[in-house]
Parts: sequence; C-alpha cells; structure tokens
Amino acid sequence: MAHETENLTLDESTVAAGVRTVLADPARGCYMLAELNGQVVGCLLTLPEWSDWRNGTVLWIHSVYVRPEFRRRGVFRALYQHVARIVERDRSLKGLRLYVDRRNHAARKTYEALGMDGEHYQLYEWLK
Repeated sequence: MAHETENLTLDESTVAAGVRTVLADPARGCYMLAELNGQVVGCLLTLPEWSDWRNGTVLWIHSVYVRPEFRRRGVFRALYQHVARIVERDRSLKGLRLYVDRRNHAARKTYEALGMDGEHYQLYEWLK
C-alpha cells in the first residue's frame, strides 16, 4: 500500500517484524480485519495516543488496506464504523485520528464522507 499511495518501497523484513511486535504486545495496537466469505479483504491498525488535554486515549488509524478488487464497496467504511462504535462505547476513548498523504485524493474523499475533517491540525514529522 505504501508503494501504491506514496511511492514508497518498504523493507519486508522490517514490516514483518513490526507486525509481529504489535501481535505480541496488544498495548502497542490492534489490527482489525474485514472478511467476506472467509476471505480477508481489508484491514487497519489502531494505535493508542494518550491525551492529557482530554484525560483519555485517542486512537490513531494506521496501515489501512483494502484489496483493490474490493475497493469502493464499503470495506473501509465498515472497519471505520466498527472502530467508531468501540470509541463511542468506551468512556476512556476520546476520538479517532489518522493521517493521509495529501496527494491521495480518493482516501481524503472517503474520510471526509465519514465525517472526518483535516481542518484542525497539520502534521509535521521527522523520520529516521
């Protein structure tokens, strides 16, 4: 997905180690899968971020992927709505965030259609 949306080639062994780390330590995050007829068609990862301003946790959505043949069929919407319901039911969870490459117009339209907006914060980063 990184290559498809941001023209990035990721190191497969690094990604595999990262996934294993999350699976071994649930405090780091939680993968959610979308299945259709027993087949995984999409996934996302939620990561917790403590907010002292809100005295609670905001979940970040990362690593969104929907298999190409299942896109535009509501797979991400179902995953997002599932995570949103979890946040709505848990008083310690204060909201959802995600970031998106500015050039990924299709994803931006999808997120906006779900009621998310990119108007409040701009993301700055330094990555090694």
